[in-house]
Amino acid sequence: MPKVTVNNTEIAYEFSGSKDNPVLLLIHGLASPLTAWPESLVAQLVAEGFCVLRFDNRDVGQSQKLDTLGTPNLVRNWLKSKFFLPVSSPYSLNDMMADAESLLDALGIEEAHVVGASMGGMIAQLLAIHAPKKVKTLTSIMSTTGSRKVPGPTKPVTKHLMTRPAESTAEAILAHNLKTWALIGSPAYVTPESEQRDYIKGIIERGLSGPGAARQSAAIMAASNRAKGLKTLTMPSLVIHGDADPLVNVAGGYDTAKAIPKARLEIIPGMGHDFPPQLHETIAQLICGHARACESVN
Repeated sequence: MPKVTVNNTEIAYEFSGSKDNPVLLLIHGLASPLTAWPESLVAQLVAEGFCVLRFDNRDVGQSQKLDTLGTPNLVRNWLKSKFFLPVSSPYSLNDMMADAESLLDALGIEEAHVVGASMGGMIAQLLAIHAPKKVKTLTSIMSTTGSRKVPGPTKPVTKHLMTRPAESTAEAILAHNLKTWALIGSPAYVTPESEQRDYIKGIIERGLSGPGAARQSAAIMAASNRAKGLKTLTMPSLVIHGDADPLVNVAGGYDTAKAIPKARLEIIPGMGHDFPPQLHETIAQLICGHARACESVN
């Protein structure tokens, strides 16, 4: 797996498809390595004529773990955020955005179609705000602006996210993550258990870090509202969200689309906070159609 040191952090990345094709930069969410992008979805993006660039955010997968920065108290930070108190974090979403920008620079990529999911959507939004020349088009999926007015996760999801695996065994970790995806998944598009287990195993094998997830969570909770910056965007922007998302409420999608001038909003009925196999083709067509429209204009 290739790695490069950018922004003082070692980042692991992977290309899929011909590098002669337009680049789609995929940025995933909290504690989600690049394998959280389903291979079927990536294959469809490649088949549509794009070069897909995925990477592990700092503190997850095969990228550098920043354990020297300490482990934030997740419950304390969550309580602070609930009462609108400032949350401190070892690093910020802007730092993670700088990782992505520096990765593009290191790989000699002048611009890309940037696609972010969940926390990755927040990072993608920041990249579009602070490095607009790098972002040919923006696609923000199951994400939000950071507005405190957007409802938070459902109570069952919040309660579960505050827990840890019962044991440190591989089976206990797998069981904990299976429950996570069962809670946040799409109620109208249930993933078969065997497929879900294989998907989650791929994520675990790529590399998870409890302290890293806590640091990423702190970065999310410490972030300010991006709506003002989003209002300055001029690149074509697409917002995709499921109306049954129990982690990032669909109101976050509406708020994002409202903030970005001329953004296109696609609400998918029955979709939760995942990429179920039944929706891979739909999501791939939305992403590729959006990017291709810009390619044809240019």
